Amino acid sequence: MHHDDLYYHDVEIGDEIASIERTVTLEQVRAFLAIHGGVTEPNFFTNDAHAQSVGLPGAIVPGAFNSALLAQLLTSWSPTVYLKHFEVIFRHLVPHNTALELKGVITAKEVINDEPQVQCDVCIESADGTVHVIGHATVVLPLGVRRT
Repeated sequence: MHHDDLYYHDVEIGDEIASIERTVTLEQVRAFLAIHGGVTEPNFFTNDAHAQSVGLPGAIVPGAFNSALLAQLLTSWSPTVYLKHFEVIFRHLVPHNTALELKGVITAKEVINDEPQVQCDVCIESADGTVHVIGHATVVLPLGVRRT
C-alpha cells in the first residue's frame, strides 16, 4: 500500500492524500476488539440487539478502530511519513458494512526547528456524503531534494 518515497518538497498545500476505501465488517471489529481488549459480550460494537437496547441503530465501529483507519491513511501514504501528532473528532456513528472513503488534504507546511512538518486534515466519509470522523495530523517528511 506504500507509495513512493515522499519528501517535504514534493507536497504542496491543497494536495490530496491518495484516498483509501474500506468497508468494516463484524469480523474485523471482533478481531480488533480481541487485540484491543477491555470489551465484553454483549456490547454495542458487535451485537445489533444490544446496540439497539441502548438507543443505537445497530452495532457500530469502535472509535479507536476509526482512528486506526485514519492513522493508516497517513502512514501508508509513503514509507517516509512519520506521524508526529494526530487527533480526531467523531461526528456520526460508523455502522458496520458501510462503504467508507478515508481522505486527506494538506493544509499547511513549515520547517520548525529544522523539522519539515506537514499539516493534514483527514476524514472518514460514507458514499451518501456523511462525514463520520474528522481529524487533523502533523506528519514529518524528510527534506530530501526537490524533484524536477
